[in-house]
Amino acid sequence: MRFGSAVICGLCCALLAACSSTEINRGAYIADTRYHAVSADSRVRFLVMHYTRGDEAQSLAVLTGDDVSVHYVVPDNPPVRNGEPVVYQLVPESERAWHAGPSEWQGTTELNAASIGIENVNVGPIDTPQGRTWQPYPPAQVDALVKLAKDIVTRYKIPPTRVVGHSDIAPQRKTDPGPAFPWRTLYDNGIGAWPDDAAVAQHLAGRDPKSLVDVAALQQKLQRYGYDVATDGVLDDKTRHVIAAFQMHFRPADYAGNPDAQTDAIAAALLDKYFP
Repeated sequence: MRFGSAVICGLCCALLAACSSTEINRGAYIADTRYHAVSADSRVRFLVMHYTRGDEAQSLAVLTGDDVSVHYVVPDNPPVRNGEPVVYQLVPESERAWHAGPSEWQGTTELNAASIGIENVNVGPIDTPQGRTWQPYPPAQVDALVKLAKDIVTRYKIPPTRVVGHSDIAPQRKTDPGPAFPWRTLYDNGIGAWPDDAAVAQHLAGRDPKSLVDVAALQQKLQRYGYDVATDGVLDDKTRHVIAAFQMHFRPADYAGNPDAQTDAIAAALLDKYFP
């Protein structure tokens, strides 16, 4: 069988194109990408939620400065383009942003290296003569956050118990995203963890929700779920901060940090559901 020169030329070009598609020319060298390692995974294993403690202009000024950074900022009143909310991406997901600080969750420390951070424009706590209140998260902001977070946890296959607040991973020094944060709404949209009401009631077993429980047993449950907490049975300030962080996340109506029966039942229900 004979081939014309045009056919032969075309075949050669196709072969060269196929070969070059596995190579990246980086100027000083060429990287051949035809071989792929099986033992590898994504840098991103956690999603961390924050509030900014300022308005949009102040927040963007701080987060584009020298000291801190974050992957995404969700405005409190997101602009809409082509029918979709607009959020700000300040750092590529492939790069580390400086949003978590000293932190630990489920045995992983320094979560900057293993997470994507989302800052929500929100002033957080508001101290008034009648006491402390918290700025709510407007529906348009929550809608934008749900769409952003859903995309992230889907693409990176982030487990529900690894969608956390800054206060969860650094309870001794942080309270964001605060008790007004819509954790339940995120859960209802497939983002993050939440206990089943029936399981909480079963573990409460008729106890007074405000009755105190064994501190060591509650510490053990919280540590198993992911918190950095001692299991020595001592109700010191550090343990109270951890309990309060857990309560802000899963029982925001009361986050006084008391080791009560309802908190214990919520922790047990979460462990049943996600760490059986």
